[in-house]
Amino acid sequence: MVENRNIHVESLGERALSDYDLEIVERKGKGHPDSLIDGASEAVSRALCKYYLQEYGTILHHNVDKGILVGGRSNPRFGGGDVVDPIYIMVAGRAASFVEKDGKVYQVPTGGIAVSAIKNFLKETMRYLDTEMHLIVDFKIRQGSTDLMGVFQDTSAIPLANDTSIGVGYAPLSPTERLALETEKMLNSKKLKSELPEVGEDIKVMSLRTGNKVNLTVAAAMISSLTRDASHYQSVVEETKKMVEDLASKITTDDVAVRVNSGDSYSKGIYYLTVTGTSAESGDDGNTGRGNRPNGLITSMRQYSMEATAGKNPVNHTGKIYNVLAQKASDRIYSEVKGVREVYVRMLSRIGIPIDHPQVASAGLVLEKEVPLSKVKGDIESILNDELSRITQITPLITSGSVVLF
Repeated sequence: MVENRNIHVESLGERALSDYDLEIVERKGKGHPDSLIDGASEAVSRALCKYYLQEYGTILHHNVDKGILVGGRSNPRFGGGDVVDPIYIMVAGRAASFVEKDGKVYQVPTGGIAVSAIKNFLKETMRYLDTEMHLIVDFKIRQGSTDLMGVFQDTSAIPLANDTSIGVGYAPLSPTERLALETEKMLNSKKLKSELPEVGEDIKVMSLRTGNKVNLTVAAAMISSLTRDASHYQSVVEETKKMVEDLASKITTDDVAVRVNSGDSYSKGIYYLTVTGTSAESGDDGNTGRGNRPNGLITSMRQYSMEATAGKNPVNHTGKIYNVLAQKASDRIYSEVKGVREVYVRMLSRIGIPIDHPQVASAGLVLEKEVPLSKVKGDIESILNDELSRITQITPLITSGSVVLF
């Protein structure tokens, strides 16, 4: 039996992104200030989920998706350097802080949970950032509003949406998008760090395609204590460039021109040196939600949602769940339905309505020539219905860290 859901399928015409003359794609690496504060917000959410489950057997209401990173001040130098003013990180939001159980009211140690989660996340992410010396961690987490707590704690089998939010996903990635994504992943891989440990975690990749020519601009923070002198720095930059060029040749047939740390000026003694591996140490700030979209890219030429997925609760905040679900549905539609060149899935919730019944679940398609919409519409409707019927399976995927959120 097919659920009575508002499923919408339409054709978007014949041109996919790769057909256009111009394409711009950005990827902020895991050490970029925006990625660090996204990761901090999400780490707090996951830690709260773990605590709630252990103590009360269920995930309670929380949304800690407001965060700020204020850059510090440092004095990197070849062979050393130090952080003069620490980086400041604050995660803010709402969470169930007082819980009634067996006739007693218990206080949740939200502050301790938040601070510990943020520091642990940063220890796992940044090799040369000392969470005691280089960082100040703060939090502003208050008890959730009564009306949203009520929506969240409804005992229905399917959770009720606690916001009216948009989720968007698409497939497939274009070669230019894959190039931006895979370049950062390669530069932050364990393999590369073992070969070029001087390369820090703050990697930013910008990819511009004009016709069949791609300009790939890579900013890679270098670890000052591991870089002996200017000659050593330049050799690491050149080796990094060669590795990116080799990767590009395996991903795209386009002509790719790679530039690494193009802001340097060797004649003026300007080098992208950092003590900790992130520009956050020297005044570069970050905000939750300003970084990568839920598929790990910033794609200004695509349809996408502006929702900050990091830090939102994974049970009924559709600003998080629908972005994950839309991406899963997009991947399935592209891989399973023949004749689809490109697909966008758009989902809109309504607060207080079961999350498996969005206001609309829409698929926009770019089809192969000679493939009519009527031929694929039924299969796509079935996939959207199937994914929505299994929407509660998204929660454990998020809490386990099994899906990309930024």
